[in-house]
Amino acid sequence: MPSPAVEALLRELHASLTLRKRPEDVARLIQDLHAAQGAAPDEATGAALAKAAEHSLRNLWHGYTSMREDFARPVGAQRQLARAASLFPDLPDLPDGAGDDPDRIEAVIRRAGGSMSRGYGQNDFGTDRLDRAERTAVGLGEMSKRQYNKRFRLLIRMEAKLARLIHEQRRREVTMTGKGALAQVLPYGLFAADPDTAAFIAYFTARGHMRSVFTNGPQRQPYDEVAEALFQRLRAWPGQTCWAAVAHVHPTPEVLAEVSDEDLTHLLVRWNGFLRQVADLLEDAWNRHPLERASMVVRRGDDSSTWNQAAQAWNTARAHWFAILTELGQDKILDRFCPGKVPRLMAADVAYWHRMTGGGLHPDTYVWAELPLPWEVLRGEKECPRSLVEEVCARHRRDPVASAWTAPRPAAGAVAFRRTPELVHGVAVADPLMASALRSAGVFSGNGKRAAASEWM
Repeated sequence: MPSPAVEALLRELHASLTLRKRPEDVARLIQDLHAAQGAAPDEATGAALAKAAEHSLRNLWHGYTSMREDFARPVGAQRQLARAASLFPDLPDLPDGAGDDPDRIEAVIRRAGGSMSRGYGQNDFGTDRLDRAERTAVGLGEMSKRQYNKRFRLLIRMEAKLARLIHEQRRREVTMTGKGALAQVLPYGLFAADPDTAAFIAYFTARGHMRSVFTNGPQRQPYDEVAEALFQRLRAWPGQTCWAAVAHVHPTPEVLAEVSDEDLTHLLVRWNGFLRQVADLLEDAWNRHPLERASMVVRRGDDSSTWNQAAQAWNTARAHWFAILTELGQDKILDRFCPGKVPRLMAADVAYWHRMTGGGLHPDTYVWAELPLPWEVLRGEKECPRSLVEEVCARHRRDPVASAWTAPRPAAGAVAFRRTPELVHGVAVADPLMASALRSAGVFSGNGKRAAASEWM
């Protein structure tokens, strides 16, 4: 059993898997974990952690970041539940947090509706309400029409609120999975089985959770020199490493080779389900406003936030799915069923920036434009075998294996550590206090830029 100090640090590191803590702050927690264990890390790991932790909030004079250290949470139904409790006095008391629990909200709607002889989903104000005679027949004769209508309208609004809450919770889960793979669902027991495993997963996930930067080049890769040093410790003691936990976030051939077929199958099933969930989200965004598929440049009316979150989640899930299939020796499935990657939407100003600097559309955009849509492939409405993907890639001079169209992503090499920038709508700002002021003024947001600029001239 770990000591109380080690247990507390492992709990804090596990909690960080669903947050957006800066990698520097996670590195500092890992230093504390090593100190609590009473064993200094090897020289390479110690130097790498010190390089990152030097910029942790505890080591900075201001100890402040302007960026939220959590993924945006949807607003719950607390206000609606409070109103329901005042209008339906027979409802039971609800525990704290019930406003964020869709099951509890639905139970309240059903129970309150039952007291009015209203079924769940009966939301037509013209045909689903009871008239005076019907209200009298079900024991509501003493309730005025006005009071009855007030309750009826509330339940309609609560059902609409519940649908929005479920959608936003799903979007949050999709965003977290796109950034950090299955870290958010990793059980504490598996995560904390080995402290070195926990340290690597926590740091690597924090790197994955970093926000995108406004740039016309590639985004920063999560596997940096600190992650490499922490992973070297897992290589040094493979017998004590919990490889099944590592496979939740880092499915390289080296990692997957150490995982049992049973655990790999469990991960494959989970990714199968997630791919279908994300495909539904992509299809919904597409049906609301079809995209300019040939360029993937944002147009007025496009829901770029939902699409980009879902696209990143799809590509992450697809990469894990391909890697596990290959490790299980089942990659022949791709001969018949090889859904393609999904590109993110690009802002028009970034597309212009690319052209001005001699660039153009990403080569994957041309391949995507000619392949069947992912949700059509998953439903079996259109076929997308590996041969088709290879044919399209060849037409656009794209290596289907190296570019991960028909094979798992190649293992990435470690990049140099760079401190986390303060971002204001994707633009890096040196000082967090200045970043807060710029964000409040609307700078870089695309709204009210003239007023904001005049304030900072």
